[in-house]
Amino acid sequence: MKFCPLLSSSATLLTLHNLFLVTAYTALNDDFLHAIPSAASDFDPTNGSLLAPLLTPRVPGTENHTAAQHHFVNFFSTQLPKWTLEWYNSTSTSDANTPIENLVFKREPPWTVPGQANWLTLAAHYDSKEGSVGASDGAVPCAVLMHVARSIDKYMTQMHDEMDALGEGGTVEMDMAVQIIFLDGKESAGGSKPALYGSRALSETWENATNPVGSKYPNSLSQISMFVLLGFLGSVNPIIPSYFLTTHWVYRNMEALEGRLRKLGLLETQPPFAYFHQTNEIMATTEEPDDHVPFEERGVPFLNILPSPLPKNRDTNEDDGGHLDLPTVKDWAKIMTGLALEWFDMMEVWPE
Repeated sequence: MKFCPLLSSSATLLTLHNLFLVTAYTALNDDFLHAIPSAASDFDPTNGSLLAPLLTPRVPGTENHTAAQHHFVNFFSTQLPKWTLEWYNSTSTSDANTPIENLVFKREPPWTVPGQANWLTLAAHYDSKEGSVGASDGAVPCAVLMHVARSIDKYMTQMHDEMDALGEGGTVEMDMAVQIIFLDGKESAGGSKPALYGSRALSETWENATNPVGSKYPNSLSQISMFVLLGFLGSVNPIIPSYFLTTHWVYRNMEALEGRLRKLGLLETQPPFAYFHQTNEIMATTEEPDDHVPFEERGVPFLNILPSPLPKNRDTNEDDGGHLDLPTVKDWAKIMTGLALEWFDMMEVWPE
């Protein structure tokens, strides 16, 4: 097992600063867990409304890549109109100047001003390698995040409305927001290792995006309270290690969340081991560089929802809809929704 490298002292201080500011995480009660929406048929590989449109090769610069972008935009604009879109364009430096386009969908409290909100950041890349559908490597993680956004939206609205009516806001616990990033340019057209073009460009852009004088956070990057990256999801019996010491507490909360969902019979799978079950303090590195790396290097706390070992069919033409385990996919949608609801302390809006 490999061990994660030490961050620079400045990056470590930023990470610890952000983590100490996050205190609102509250477990959902059993009734709320029962109320977490099921994915139903949304993840059907043939005609599921969330997943099926993404099950094509999505190489940057191609029509399928553009179609994936339209899928995201249409979903949020028609089903989640209170979310805003920020579109970040850049160009890869070694893949024939291929355009790289990151899409960021945001939902923040109505009373916040620039530099005030702290962002739970949920991310996945949506591009794929040439010749591969990238079902587990991109498509499923993106579809899961769409499901999470739709599932938490009404609770976000209720919480914002109640707090706004009471004139609340202005503290870290009250100024929590969510952003979902669909990252581009992870894959390299000419190499075997991930290029991470989109995540490198976006993390640098946000690091240089200075907030107004007097803001709680100096730049956009420092507003990220937690960066949660999803990758290679959809294979049967995944095992998710804990990759970062300072966010191990979040990992343990996800372990508890999964355990309670299973105990209540709310998950479809019955794996030999829980997805989250590494409870010691030994942190492994990922098997290959992933999109969290540019953010980690800048001191952003991250949680990697990435199985180890990685699926054997990754980066091949067998990473398609026919090789997904749909009960596992649906369970991921429910677990990730539960994480977001607990992060935002949504028990505050649950009727007693």
